[in-house]
This record gives sequence, C-alpha cells and structure tokens, in this order.
Amino acid sequence: MMNFVWLLMILGGIIAAAASGRIDVVAKSIVSGGEQAITLSLALLAVLSFWMGLARVAEKSGLLRVLARILSPFLRPLFPSLRRNQEAMKHIVLNFSANLLGLGNAATPFGLKAMHAMQEKNIDKETATDAMCTFLVLNTAGMTIIPSSVIALRAAYGSVDPTATVAVTLLAGLAATIVGLMVDYLFRKLRRARSQRGIHQ
Repeated sequence: MMNFVWLLMILGGIIAAAASGRIDVVAKSIVSGGEQAITLSLALLAVLSFWMGLARVAEKSGLLRVLARILSPFLRPLFPSLRRNQEAMKHIVLNFSANLLGLGNAATPFGLKAMHAMQEKNIDKETATDAMCTFLVLNTAGMTIIPSSVIALRAAYGSVDPTATVAVTLLAGLAATIVGLMVDYLFRKLRRARSQRGIHQ
C-alpha cells in the first residue's frame, strides 16, 4: 500500500512539473536529493555508531539484565494472564529494557521470542491475546532513555546540543505509554462486557 502511495506522489510531482514547463526541476531534485541522502547517511552513521556502541557496552556489561530485574515487578501486573508463562514474561521484560536503552537491534529478538511464547499458549491461533495487544502497545509507544536516532539526526543537521531533546523524548514516550495502556485496558473491558452480554442473550 505504501509503495502505491509513494508512486502516486512521485508521478504527481513529475506530471505537475511537466504541466508547468519546469521538468528540469525534476532532474535537479534527483541529483541534489541523492547528494543530500549520502551526506546525511554518512553523518548518521558516525553518530549512530557511537550511541549504539555505548548501548552495546551497557548490554554486554549486564546493565540490561539489571534493568530487567528492576522493571520486572512493574511490568508483571500489566500481564496477569502470563503468570504461568514465565518464558514469555522474561522476554517481554528484556524487550522493554532493551528498548528503554535504545537497543532496537537487541530488543527485536526478545520481542519475537515473547510473541512466539505467547502464541504457543494461545488457544485461538487466529486472534491476538490480551497480553499480545498490551505488549504491542508497549512497543509502539517507544519509550526510551537514549533516543539514538533522534540524537543522530540532530547532530547530522548541525545542532548545537543534539541531546537537548532527551528529556522531552522520555516524557513524550512516558505519556504515550500511559495513554496507550489506558486505552488498551478500556478496550479490553469493553470487549469483555460485550462478550458477557452476548452470553446472557
């Protein structure tokens, strides 16, 4: 679907440029856009390498495991249905901890393992469980202490203080997480209420 949207935008731009007699703008944009993309990619590579390397040191030093132990008591109440599925719970805590440190590459395997463990216990294989939905909410909210991508982009564009938005990003992630969990809880309650009505009818 997104490929189709991008195609429409590109074709629309070319048609608009041709209709206005400025087709040369398209050629210039292609060349300048390519140059900017390469310059930005090189700048991002340097900054991201530093932050991802720093995050990897935190992972290898055991900081990720320590953070997971600290967060475990706070995350477990969000997944009451996983009391007997310790494997899934372990991977959920590790995934959230890795995302919190900005370790996207390390978080992905934990997330996949958590989903796999939950799906194994799922009775209806075609429908996501409550725990799966809550886990997706946590991942989508994207709460992180070290937003390496944002820092890298700001540094690439010459920001005087690339880390200035870290506190704001953390607060935004926290707000998104809280609102997401509230909506998840509300929809879960509504679904259960509808199911109970259907049973009584």
